[in-house]
Amino acid sequence: MTALSDFLQNHPNVENVELVLVDPNGIARGKWAPVSTLKKAFAEGVNFPLSLHALDVWGNEVEETGLHISSGDRDGFCRAVPSSLSAVPWGSGEAVLQPSDAKTAQIILQTVGPDGETFGGCARSVLDQAVTRLAGQGMTAVCAFELEFHLLVPNENEGEIFQVASFADTPDAQFMYGLDALAEKAPIFRDIRNAAKWAGVPVDTIVKEAGPGQYEVNLNHRGDALRAADDVILLKRIVRECARLHGLVATFMAKPFIGQPGNGMHVHTSILGPDGANIFAGSDGDEKLGHCVSGLLATMPDMALVFINSHNGFRRMAPGSYAPTRVNWGTNNRSVSLRLPAAPDAAKRVEHRVSGADANPYLVMAAILEGMMDGLKAAQDPPAELVGNAYEEDTPNRGESLPASLSEALAAFAVSGFAARALGTQMRDNLAAIKRAEIEVFREDMSALERRTFL
Repeated sequence: MTALSDFLQNHPNVENVELVLVDPNGIARGKWAPVSTLKKAFAEGVNFPLSLHALDVWGNEVEETGLHISSGDRDGFCRAVPSSLSAVPWGSGEAVLQPSDAKTAQIILQTVGPDGETFGGCARSVLDQAVTRLAGQGMTAVCAFELEFHLLVPNENEGEIFQVASFADTPDAQFMYGLDALAEKAPIFRDIRNAAKWAGVPVDTIVKEAGPGQYEVNLNHRGDALRAADDVILLKRIVRECARLHGLVATFMAKPFIGQPGNGMHVHTSILGPDGANIFAGSDGDEKLGHCVSGLLATMPDMALVFINSHNGFRRMAPGSYAPTRVNWGTNNRSVSLRLPAAPDAAKRVEHRVSGADANPYLVMAAILEGMMDGLKAAQDPPAELVGNAYEEDTPNRGESLPASLSEALAAFAVSGFAARALGTQMRDNLAAIKRAEIEVFREDMSALERRTFL
């Protein structure tokens, strides 16, 4: 409560708070409330229906989860995550430049059951338990996320929902790493950096990416996996709301445009031992790094549904797209699933490159940590690394193919013992039910191309 009291004293103009919960799809849901609600959120928790964690990507109820009317649509308590409390520059219709002038705050909540028990349907709780298991072995994860996204404008007159918000006459695809492309959007990125500073989100570099209107924000490493995943949720909200203030739309959709690069979420992870040193450094560091790689590769097919959690996400996994298509690893190689970046000994780590930007960061991080723990326990060397282009058929050590569709990924995930261990049985079964429901919706939809084909 001291943290709350200090915040309210430093932000005397805050009137409202955005209460943020994250569902299994990684979508931020919640409600607006008067700032006085924060006291309840910190002390005991705010009531929300547990069924919020059992909605499909469109927000429809998935009855097969057992969390809707069949169980009485019970409430749980959603408690404040103190480190996520911040003032935000939106909420009053125009940008606010100083945090002391902000009228709106936001905070992430974590759900517990009606009796205060851990609720296995809450993605943040799933990661919380994985972090606890890692700590039980005397280890701590150091991790950072990289997020790609597009800035778009409405384009209803041309038959598309959005169009790229880029140079008027010249497509900015030719400006990868371009400073001019960043300068054009300087007011938005200024607001993003300021809002991130208010929220304590450690934004590092901002890069113009390969696709038209596509950018990437890299976050600094944290020695706290939960806060690193919180950073992703807060950053997404910051990017979207800052874009809205400038009349634009930001999307983290995995593949918004056919024929253009998709949006990924790359995760860098190393492990600290009981002495606080990177276990991947030193005389046996490479061996332990190999063991972690082995565990991640072995569990990757079962967890593809977590990393690629949308129907659209599998469009991103295309040969030559810098999105991996097979279960493999390599040193300083961006065509593989697990990349070992060039780094000094103390900074050795694994870059997990499979996830789409629309994936749930809590579940992705939990799957990665559990895969690494499995690898350390089994102490098996990984298969031979891939050297060269992972997309070329004659390249050795390409590995097995990742699931090619949401249905294929679901088939492996739904019966996976590892998924049940890593995420808990409730999250595995709930997520499987949600994805079955989404697949049925897509099966019942007929595209315009299909109609034109059979006229």
